[in-house]
This record gives sequence, structure tokens and C-alpha cells, in this order.
Amino acid sequence: MPGHHAKKIVPVILSGGSGTRLWPVSRKSFPKQFWPLISEKSLLAETALRATGALFGAPVVVANQDHRFIVAEQMRETGIQAPRILLEPVGRNSAPAIAAAALLVAETDPQTVLWIMAADAAIADRKALAQAVQRGAAAAERGHFVTFGMQPTAPETGYGYIVKGEALAGLEGVFKLDRFIEKPDAVRASALIKSDENLWNSGMFMFTAAMILDELELYAPDVLQAVREAMAHRTGDLDFVRLGSEAFAASPDISIDYAIAEKTQKAVVVPASIGWSDVGSWTALQEISPKDANGNVAMGEVFLEDSHNNYARSDGIVTALLGVQDMVVVTTQDAVLVAHKDHTQDVKKIVERLKKAKRPEADSHNRSYRPWGFYESLIQGDRFQVKRIVVWPGEKLSLQKHFHRAEHWVVVAGVALVTCDDEHRTVHENESIYLPLGSVHRMENPGKIPLTVIEVQSGPYLGEDDIVRFEDTYGRH
Repeated sequence: MPGHHAKKIVPVILSGGSGTRLWPVSRKSFPKQFWPLISEKSLLAETALRATGALFGAPVVVANQDHRFIVAEQMRETGIQAPRILLEPVGRNSAPAIAAAALLVAETDPQTVLWIMAADAAIADRKALAQAVQRGAAAAERGHFVTFGMQPTAPETGYGYIVKGEALAGLEGVFKLDRFIEKPDAVRASALIKSDENLWNSGMFMFTAAMILDELELYAPDVLQAVREAMAHRTGDLDFVRLGSEAFAASPDISIDYAIAEKTQKAVVVPASIGWSDVGSWTALQEISPKDANGNVAMGEVFLEDSHNNYARSDGIVTALLGVQDMVVVTTQDAVLVAHKDHTQDVKKIVERLKKAKRPEADSHNRSYRPWGFYESLIQGDRFQVKRIVVWPGEKLSLQKHFHRAEHWVVVAGVALVTCDDEHRTVHENESIYLPLGSVHRMENPGKIPLTVIEVQSGPYLGEDDIVRFEDTYGRH
């Protein structure tokens, strides 16, 4: 059994999703995998931690290039050593993402077993997971395309199903995969879960890099060709591997399920009961979160009175529920969602309406992450704006100037080294500096703790595009 594995399994974490069904917390600029939704750690961190230990090599994380600094920061905070972060210029679903990871790993050793997992699922039973992974690895080493089927706990209509076939000789706990069933309606789902042959398709897979590349060549050659080209035109940048953007964009937008899983002759399934959830909606999150005596989940500044079976979460503003049941109430700095539990699969319809109305809240948060830290708007008024800026130790903003606004910086924590035209000045806590309109300026944090600055902008135009960069450590223009 697994004791003989000299080769390490390489975890491949797919982190390209935007998770709009968990709006207003999950948005394109900071999707659900980066949020701590179940524990103190983000879903991405939880996923990476599942694949640490003697069996595993350093992970490959496939992420949207807009999220590169968030991914790198969360990996560092989690203590994950030497992750390889593959950056997609555009989202093209899971088949091209997996192809890129397989090509990268195959350069070192094509026989390496890959464990593919989404960055945003929850798994409660680590011990049962470890057993399933060992069974999967044994099957993958023998050239199988391994899927993981979850024992259903409810007639779920949000998942596809796998029908389990006969047991495979010589591989404990591994079965032939009879067929896939598309997401069923409620009546079909109720019938499906009566038989333990029918399992939820978890979207986790295992196979060797060589095996999946062969199957892509056979069933999705256009995907493989586009991704090969993108890998040939890749560039290295800090901890990142950037895929060639034109070539990658030319790949079909297709999931590994449609491209390979449903066509391959080599599919097997490992049934497992591991407390798995794809955290695909607020209702799914409520199901796996700890509840009070009245069946409520309350996160953050939430007060409940005579209310039952609700999910309530607030990231700051006091949120009170009175005399209601089966509701989802989610409060963020700039948006509030109130939904009935049975309708949370439709949150993306709200996001689509917000997009049509050109509301920034559809895609972006008030807080914007940058390679040096983040900023958030505190107050916006006529001809003025107040922001909070946080700069990580040792980092600096670009050398820049503005044509339409002057800025006042007040340091509230840490120390700032400020360049303003030809002057360099150290600004300490409770001190401030004025940067006149048109001055060439930069802020950096020479200290050991994060620098927090309150910025007051004044002028006729305060848009983020009023910026000319002269020099930038992070290669932005």
C-alpha cells in the first residue's frame, strides 16, 4: 500500500472560479476561495493544507492572473513551501487548466500522479479523505482516470451523479465507472439516492500527467494544442508562471468532465464518505456550519430574536433578525442580500441584474488588493475621498503623479518613507504630509509591521485612472 510510494503525489488546485452564488461576499475581484467561510482559514488555504505531508509534493495552483498576489500571500500565510502558481490570462474552464498543470509537471516526470481539486470545496473528515486518496493514487499509478464519488446525504439537484460499476480486481475500494448522470431534477434525485450505486460527482480527480495528456490528445486535441502553445510562450515572474495569453485564449472553454471524463475508457470511481460539500450556495454553507439551539448560523455582528433556521452573516454592520425563519441574510460594507433558503441557487440572477445596471458591486469589493497591500474607500463626497491604505513591510507603491487631485497622507500605524519630488521624508505615527497636485510621489514601508495610512484626496476628478506611473517594482504600467 502507500508506504512504497517513493514518488510524491502533486496536488493541483484549481482556483479560477468567481463563485457568484455566494455574492455579496464572493465577487470576481475576491471570489469565495479566498474567504474564511468555514473556519479561520480561507477555502484555498484549507484545500492546500489537505495535501501536505510525506505523500505530497509542492502544489501547483492554477489561478486567474488578477488574483496572483492574493494566491501568493495566502500560500505564504498558510506555510505552503514553494508552490508553483500558474496564471491563466482568461478563464477557460477546467480542461485547459488541468492540461497546463499536467504539461508543467510532465517536464520533470510524466509518471507523477496528480490530485486535482477545486480550491473552494469543504471536506470534514480528513481521515476518510486520506484513505480515499491512497486508493485513488494506487489506481492512478495503474493508468486509470480516477473520479471520487461521494455517498449522497440528500436528494441534491445541484450535483452531477456517478453510477458505480463492479469492483476492480487488485485495487481495494476502486470500482469501474458505469456512467455519469447530469444534474437531476428533484424527483429524479429522490429516486437516485435510494441506491448506493449512485454517488455525487465531487469534481476531484487523480491520474498521472502522462495519462491525462494522452487522453487530451485523443479526445480534446484542440485544448491540448492551445495549452501546449501557451506553455511554450510562458514567462516566469516572481513566484508565477504566466501562460501565453493569445494561445491560451484560443483554447475551447470546456470542463474536464465533458472533455475527458465522459469519453475516456479508463474511468474508475473511488466511493468515499468524507463530509464533502462544494459550498456552492449560502444554503450549502448553512448545512455545514455549526448552528445554535434554534438552527441558526450567525457569523459576525449578528443578533437574533425569535428566529429559526436562518443563515446570517455580517462583515461589520450590526444585523438583526426578528421573528423570521429559513432566511439567508448577508451584510457586507456595500451590499446586503436577503434571500429565502430555497432560492439561494439563483443569487447569480441578482449579480446579472447588477451587471446590466453597471453597478460595480456586481464584480468588485470596496477593498482592492494590490501587490504591495490593499486600499479601501471610507468616505466619498463631492470633490473629496477618504481611503485607508495598508502597505506590507518592505513593499512600496509605484512612483506616480496625478493631474486632477492633491493628497494628504496621515500615518496611523507604522512608519512611511515618502518621496515627494526631490524630497525624501520619514513620516511617523500621528504625523502627516501634503502632496500637491502634479507632484511626483511614492510611499514605502521600511518597517517590520504593516503601515496604515489614511489618505484624503481632493480635486475635481478622483478616478483610479488619474495616475501616471514612472517606476514600478511590480511591472505595471
